[in-house]
Amino acid sequence: MQISSRFTIAVHIFACIEAFGGQHKLTSEFLAGSVNVNPVIIRKTMSQLQKAGLIKVARGTGGIKITRPLNEITLLDVFQAVNVLEHDRLFHFHDHPNPACPVGRNIHHILDGHLETAQAAMEHDLAKTTLADIQQETMACLKHDEAQKAGQE
Repeated sequence: MQISSRFTIAVHIFACIEAFGGQHKLTSEFLAGSVNVNPVIIRKTMSQLQKAGLIKVARGTGGIKITRPLNEITLLDVFQAVNVLEHDRLFHFHDHPNPACPVGRNIHHILDGHLETAQAAMEHDLAKTTLADIQQETMACLKHDEAQKAGQE
């Protein structure tokens, strides 16, 4: 099972807000063009980000405001905002291991701690990266692209 793409779409939205906010009207259609998804997905993701208090959206005007400085929003904040986990668990356990089987009877006991440790490690790592870090990398890529484009002309 994969983690939903809603997380990476949400991070993509933040990168676009910072990269294009002063130059373009940031409508769901514009953002959908960058992400290459249906605008409905963008609107749903923005709704989740707004509900989590990470952005404010002015409907119809393409006005999106990030509610806190980028260095105060971590990738974990974004991950949690878009509700990508079922029952707050990264790993979904198969529903009914056979209690008559010694492995089936004990598999939760065997794996649960390991899976919780893996999830905690992932969340710890996401908490170390801020949207300011992502924005810095985004701007470096944009400058590199511009320099390459200028060199081709």
